[in-house]
Amino acid sequence: MSTRKQHLLSRHRRQRRLALLVALLVLAALGVLVAWWLPPLFLALGWIAHEAWFADHLFYSPQDDYRHAFPAETAQQGVTLADGHLRLSAPLAIGETLILELELQSTALGRWLDPHVRVGDDRQDFERGMRGRRYLNLSGQADALAQGELTISASFCRLPPKATLHVLRNPDYAKRRMMVVAPHADDAELAAFGLYSRTSEVFIVTLTQGEIEASDYCRLGLDAGQAARLKGRLRSWDSLAVPLWGGVPQSRCVQLGYYCLQLPAMLAEPGQTFASRESGEADVRRARQYNPVVLPADGDGVPSGRNLHDDLVALLEYCRPEVIVMPHPELDPHADHVAATQALNQAVRDSRWKPELALLYANHLHDNDRWPMGPAGCGVALPPALAALPPDALWSPCLGAEVQLDKAMALAMQHDLQGPLPLKKRLRRTIQRLLVGRHWPASGENEFFRKAVRRHELFWVRRFEH
Repeated sequence: MSTRKQHLLSRHRRQRRLALLVALLVLAALGVLVAWWLPPLFLALGWIAHEAWFADHLFYSPQDDYRHAFPAETAQQGVTLADGHLRLSAPLAIGETLILELELQSTALGRWLDPHVRVGDDRQDFERGMRGRRYLNLSGQADALAQGELTISASFCRLPPKATLHVLRNPDYAKRRMMVVAPHADDAELAAFGLYSRTSEVFIVTLTQGEIEASDYCRLGLDAGQAARLKGRLRSWDSLAVPLWGGVPQSRCVQLGYYCLQLPAMLAEPGQTFASRESGEADVRRARQYNPVVLPADGDGVPSGRNLHDDLVALLEYCRPEVIVMPHPELDPHADHVAATQALNQAVRDSRWKPELALLYANHLHDNDRWPMGPAGCGVALPPALAALPPDALWSPCLGAEVQLDKAMALAMQHDLQGPLPLKKRLRRTIQRLLVGRHWPASGENEFFRKAVRRHELFWVRRFEH
């Protein structure tokens, strides 16, 4: 977890503890001064209200503006919202990625029900109680927009009379030679299954075994170390086998076998050995036995930053990618994701092969654990960005219904996304379904089935500095 997210989470927890303390004092006073049965009644009602309306991990004010910057070459056009349609002030500029910048404001009901905007046959959701600048993703709806036939309506929020359309033009990067870098098994599928499943020249490189949080496997009679080793084997297998569902053979998948949550320490002290925190292993070679290429760390199997660097340099020179798909260093706060991008940037600087650009993805956020908000199958609005981001281009390819189903099934094959929800989360979902109207897909119970299986995939386009 990044330092910023740790700070946000600590502040959120302090505020919740203070609110709980105040509520308990009030309830105690009611029980003493009014009636003994009021505290348990209000406790039950308060818990239900919390689960329905206050359980989202939202570490910012929903009344803050989003702050997204666009490259200088981005075409901008004025748009009028009238009679339930979007009207352009000039012919639509050429480009496949369309982002509508507009001011939105929740209605009174939008403080309790999820505000959302319907654009054509798409729906994009935002925070309850929101007010400020937001960005809708209109990619895939250019024809209707150009013809003045693209409808727009809002539920539990108000639309402005005018907005700004940002039009970004990209080549189809699926036609380039590509390397998808996944810090963990499933990151490639979450971020880019639709992309890599139509890319003819692609390698998928997974950096870690994914052996942590393996307590569920102790039910098989294993101790903690054995359970972690089993989970590491299973997720390593996932990283090699699941891509075949998207047309990528095992001969184009590489598992480096390093250990979860150790990548930042490996970069900080490249000469040191960093064993698994949970399995006790300190040799990465077992996880590499099916790799199609011999790599530098295959010699000694030491999990060190130096070996990770040498492995990545060797893979760049072996795969010769023109495009690298990797985590967004400013948006995605997961410590392994940040370290993965840092290690890749260093490897690119030291490699004889120089890729042209990176497609950056965010499978996690600092501020909002629900993004992309709204039901599965809907579009992906731009995420909250409360600190200014670099002015990267955006590319948002569309996924049809068949590809979305294949993506959901690819996620269902991932061992880390399987298994039933804990009872607390089941109760929360039931309450939110009844009181808030939220829905989850039938394809899987893990939250990523809702967040990742969408109408769009979203990438920030950044060129490497050579």
